[in-house]
This record gives sequence, C-alpha cells and structure tokens, in this order.
Amino acid sequence: MIEYLFGTVVTRRPTSCVVDVGGVGYEVTIPMSTFELVPKAGSTFKFYTHHHVREDAELLFGFASTEERAVFRTLIGVSGVGPRLGVAALSALPADELRRCVASSDVASLTRIPGVGRKTAERIIVELRDRLGPIEGDVSGKKEPVDPQSTIRTDAVLALESLGLSRAAAEKQVASVLRKQDVDTAEDLIRLALRER
Repeated sequence: MIEYLFGTVVTRRPTSCVVDVGGVGYEVTIPMSTFELVPKAGSTFKFYTHHHVREDAELLFGFASTEERAVFRTLIGVSGVGPRLGVAALSALPADELRRCVASSDVASLTRIPGVGRKTAERIIVELRDRLGPIEGDVSGKKEPVDPQSTIRTDAVLALESLGLSRAAAEKQVASVLRKQDVDTAEDLIRLALRER
C-alpha cells in the first residue's frame, strides 16, 4: 500500500497531477478540493494516496489531507460507488459539505454529483449516516493567478468529461455558468458547472 507521495509537482490539472518522487513520475487522480491546494509546477507537495488495484489497471488517487482520503474511502465502501464517483463527489461537494448533506438527508444536493441519481443518493445517506464523521480537513487553499478565459473554459470542460459528463453536457453547463457570471479560475468554473441542473 502506498500511504503518501511527497515530491515535485510536474503537471497540475483539475483532475490529475504528475508528481516526481526520486526521478519517478506518478500520475495521481485528484478531486477539485485537492486541486485547489496543489501549488504550481516546480513546487513540492504531499499527496495522501489511495492505491486502487483492478484487473486491468493500478490507479493512484491523491488527497490534500488524511481526512479527505478517509471520506473518499468511506464513500467507495457504498454499494455502487466506485473511485471515479468518489472523486466526482468530492469535486462537487467539499468533504464537510458532503458530510452535512448526508447528516441532513439532502438528496437534492447529492444528486448534483455527476453519476448520482436519486437511488444512489438515498443509498449513500442510509449507508453513511453513522459512518461519516466530522471532517477537519482544510479546503480553503490559495488559488493560482487567473488563467486566460479560453484555458479556463477548456480545462473545465475536460475536467467535467473526466468526471462522467458527455462533451455536450460539459459544454452546456460551462456555457450556462459563463452566461450568468464572470469566473476567474478553472476550479471555480468546474464547481459552479457541477451545480448546474
């Protein structure tokens, strides 16, 4: 089991990072809540990891805190919730907000997560109500300087696609957000787009 990776950030994207650890580059899939805390390329960062092994692939999921990773592991313990959906959940809702949704049986908020319908949301609430404890992770990190608008839009669409939306749906939700307001960062655009109905 790989507990964590500490190394130099080589590339930083809304859904994944490559981190160089002793000359070996590891690709780590991350939620938006972690992306917001990852520094620019060339800086060092510690990812708390979940090593997921299946027949056709070995995947590393990275998180900014052990608390966030614990929520992810609890989520993927729910029947029908895999790692990809766990990342989508933490991208749409910060860990503490996700905990509040479960505690208050907020089905409507949970169904805003790509890939989560009413039945899955209800299953998450039933199975996690007593298992998802208070979260103390920090999800309010510094944000990078504003990117060009076209780059923000492209990054947002690619991130939404990797979280399970079709290209058409991703484009539509991004366009809907941008019609309503100006957005300065890709992470803000992605989070707002995930909340579009």
